[in-house]
Amino acid sequence: MPPSHSRFDQLLKKYVSPDGLVNYKSLVKDTLELNRYLAELSANPPHAQTWSRQDQMAYWINAYNAFTLQLVARYYPIQSIKDIGSGIQIPFINTPWDIKFIRIGKEKIDLNHIEHGILRKQFDDPRIHMALVCASKSCPILANEAFTGSRLEEQLNRQSAAFLADPFRNQVHPSQPRLSMIFKWYAMDFNKNGGSVRAFVNAHSPVKIQPKASWGYLEYDWALNER
Repeated sequence: MPPSHSRFDQLLKKYVSPDGLVNYKSLVKDTLELNRYLAELSANPPHAQTWSRQDQMAYWINAYNAFTLQLVARYYPIQSIKDIGSGIQIPFINTPWDIKFIRIGKEKIDLNHIEHGILRKQFDDPRIHMALVCASKSCPILANEAFTGSRLEEQLNRQSAAFLADPFRNQVHPSQPRLSMIFKWYAMDFNKNGGSVRAFVNAHSPVKIQPKASWGYLEYDWALNER
C-alpha cells in the first residue's frame, strides 16, 4: 500500500507560497517533519505489481521534490542549487543531481536516477517536467500540495497550464512564442508518440501556437526559488 503523503502536504502548505516560492530560512529550522516523511518513503518503495501507475508516479514526483528540499536545506544558505556539488563542497561530484544521498529500500540513488532512470524511462509522460522542481526560479513552481495518485491527472494538467500561463517562464504567442528551455532540453519527450512541443503547448494553453510559428527560448534563471 502506498505511504500517505499528508505529512509532505502539510509541510508544503506551511513553507511554500501559492506562487511556488519556498521559505527555506524557516524550513531549515524545522526539518524533523521533512525527514520523517522521507524516512516513510525510504521504507516503502513502490511495488509495480500492486500499486497503480498513478500512485507510483505520485510517489516518485513527491520523492524528487522532497529530497530536493532536503538537499537545499542541508547546504543553505546558497544562491543556487548549482552551488552544491561544484567539486569544492563535495569532492568528485559535479552536480547536485549526481549526489547519491537518497535511500529507497536498500538502494542509494540520486535525483538524476529518479528523473531519468525512473520517471522519464518508465512512465513516458512529458507532464512530469511540469511537476519536478529543481529549486530554481525558472523551474515550474513547486505546488504547495503533495501529489496523490487519486488526483494526479488533475494536478499534472494544472501544473502544465500554470507553467505555460506564467510569462516569466513561458511567453506563449501564436506566431513568435518564447518558451522555457525545458522544451528544448527535453524535446524528445514531447515529440514521442506522434506528439510535439507545439501540440503539448496548445493542449494546455488558451493561446495556440500556429503551425508555421518559429519560437525561441527564454534564458533559464538558476537562482534559488526562495521567498
